[in-house]
Amino acid sequence: MIEHAILLSAGQGSRLLPLTAERPKCLIDFSGKSLIEWQIEMLARGGVKRIDVVTGFMTDMLEEHLMAIRDPRVEISIRFNPFYKVADNLGSCWIAREAMRGDFLILNGDTLISEEIVQRVQQGATDKDGKTWPVAVTVDVKPEGYDSDDMKVEREADGRLVHIGKTLTAEQSNSESIGFLAFRGEGAELFRETVRQAMRTPEGVQHWYLKVIDSIAPTGKVGTVSIEGLDWAEVDFLNDIEIATKLTDTWA
Repeated sequence: MIEHAILLSAGQGSRLLPLTAERPKCLIDFSGKSLIEWQIEMLARGGVKRIDVVTGFMTDMLEEHLMAIRDPRVEISIRFNPFYKVADNLGSCWIAREAMRGDFLILNGDTLISEEIVQRVQQGATDKDGKTWPVAVTVDVKPEGYDSDDMKVEREADGRLVHIGKTLTAEQSNSESIGFLAFRGEGAELFRETVRQAMRTPEGVQHWYLKVIDSIAPTGKVGTVSIEGLDWAEVDFLNDIEIATKLTDTWA
């Protein structure tokens, strides 16, 4: 059971303007709770006891919101990313790198996941030899295909991740990342060190952290966990709000 999670919640969510003009994306209300409250609730139900939240845009408002959450199941810590405006989410991972000790989960700040998804990821996935993947990317399948904004994944039949990125071709893509990852054993140190190395390059601040996962993939240590058929939603565009609300209405 992984008891530690890192939430990447530094972004404004500019594609959701005007909803995010005066509040971060993660504070949008869904069925009576903020997006981040739903995330914390589902992580707690799935056995997580410590959550590091990486903040950025309107951090004071978000910190106040988090401090008002009185949940005895979880201990919440805050890590401020001062360069959230100029860096992509690899920068948030770099800010949280010292928290990446032992096994941990990473959840994107705009992904709503069900309790069942957390439980599925906690169970882990194994390679053909029965060994748990050191790095596991949670994936879903879209029968209708993938668009240019999807974080597409190419995986083998045994679950091994070959490539991940938005520019994968239709022929390569056979699943998509939902923005929820698990790091176990050597996977935690491998990811932390690769993040550190990537941020020492001139282009590092412009990268998604999943580019780091793509660079680790050739080691054979990155697998996938399929959550096909389970409920989740990404809140990225205004038309996602209605879809996500229908999901949270079933949880409320």
